[in-house]
Amino acid sequence: MIPAELADDLYERLVEYYKDNPNVKVIVERRSGEERRQGAVPIQLDEQRRLRDRRRSRVPGTFLPTDPPQAA
Repeated sequence: MIPAELADDLYERLVEYYKDNPNVKVIVERRSGEERRQGAVPIQLDEQRRLRDRRRSRVPGTFLPTDPPQAA
């Protein structure tokens, strides 16, 4: 991704450089305006993530020891 300010200088050169690599696509960033992600992540979002955890909870209580028996 090339910043729009540098597109005139870099775009053609990078397209030529990466023309043989099918995994690379050169693009120019065209986003403008203020970034919406500024600031801290709200606390309620973190709490929602914990509530949405669908994994099975652990069985309450204690478990038998798993040490192998002593050899005689």
